[in-house]
Amino acid sequence: MRVYLVRFLALLVVAAVSAWLATLYFGSFAGIFVGLSLLAAPLAHSYFQLEKLQNISVLDQTKKVPSAKGVWGEAFLKLERIITDARQHIHQSEQRHERFILGFQASPNGVVMLNDALLIDWCNASAENFFGISFRTDNQKNIIHLVRHPDFVTYLSLRKFEHPLVIVRTGFANALSLAIQVFPFGDNQLLLLAQDITDMQKTDSMRRDFVANVSHEIRTPLTVLMGFLETMQSIDLPADQRKRYVEVMLTQSVRMKSLVEDLLALAKLEASATFAPMNVCQMSAEMTQLKNDAEALSKGKHHLIFNVQLGFDLLGDRSALQSAFSNLVANAIRYTPDRGTITISWGLSPTRHGVFSVTDTGPGIDAVHLPRLTERFYRVDGSRSRDTGGTGLGLAIVKHIATRHNAQLLIASSVGEGSTFSLRFSPDRVV
Repeated sequence: MRVYLVRFLALLVVAAVSAWLATLYFGSFAGIFVGLSLLAAPLAHSYFQLEKLQNISVLDQTKKVPSAKGVWGEAFLKLERIITDARQHIHQSEQRHERFILGFQASPNGVVMLNDALLIDWCNASAENFFGISFRTDNQKNIIHLVRHPDFVTYLSLRKFEHPLVIVRTGFANALSLAIQVFPFGDNQLLLLAQDITDMQKTDSMRRDFVANVSHEIRTPLTVLMGFLETMQSIDLPADQRKRYVEVMLTQSVRMKSLVEDLLALAKLEASATFAPMNVCQMSAEMTQLKNDAEALSKGKHHLIFNVQLGFDLLGDRSALQSAFSNLVANAIRYTPDRGTITISWGLSPTRHGVFSVTDTGPGIDAVHLPRLTERFYRVDGSRSRDTGGTGLGLAIVKHIATRHNAQLLIASSVGEGSTFSLRFSPDRVV
């Protein structure tokens, strides 16, 4: 400040001296003119700089801050720093806002921001998919005019948001179950969150069905056992009848034991997320063992054919592979009528995939049942399955073993023409 005062006083001195000299040599008029000219020069300069400043503020030319000397140079320099800081702050705010929006867009949950009148202020892509809306075209539209599910309309209209709402949206490839909850925030604004719980509900349904099926499967043999035990306890039976009762109870006990063993095996397979080890499983020996077991189970009632391509073995878990092969062969024997033919094969396909297959001449399976055959406890004919001693878990076990061995379970069947169950192993599992 002192520097500017000294400069101003120096200017006054120069103007006064110049005016005095001009008066001496050229007269008073010239003196006045020279003095005023010297004093007006800085005023003109200041006016010119003010014009630049006005252009910056009025014409929004903040990217072109002019340069100058002296006090105006310092003023423009400070102004440029202020503008630069403000521009950086705005850029950072825009980046934070962009990250905020991208975060919401990346969320698998639907997010809708509503004002107090239930008009859409913003929504992410998941919400657009869930509710069939578009932010570009539906911005500032009432959401209950766009999503007309009765429970949804009632939920928003009553504004009782303490508990979530579950609705089922149709019009998709599969019905979509949504858990919806609204949270008030800000100045009378509402945040609507929607979560896709379709898979969760399917899992809960499968769990309930599983418990119900296990209970049903165990209840039947237990009821038989308890009935015979109560009879034997209350009535003095002849020896032959008692023996027959004991045989029936033993059969039911074996059935429950098989069910428990299959459940434990399936639980162990489902708990293991890793692929099977690459241990050598000698297929010639496995097929020989499988033939002996099949003949013992068939008891000469079926014509068994074994086609084995020697020289190729499998890499995997030997006990698990034995279980898968045995399940497929046992199923074929159970469901093929007496004097039917069962062909068990092992070999390489033209693409060098290892293929184990079991083909029977049984009654065959309707195509409508094929996609569900590997579900736990799913039976095409429940009563016949129980009569043959099946637990309803065999194919589910085979499927999990195939998955662990990077293999595919392929099923081909037609009613009246028999069935073929194949395990197709990738070439890296064949040696």
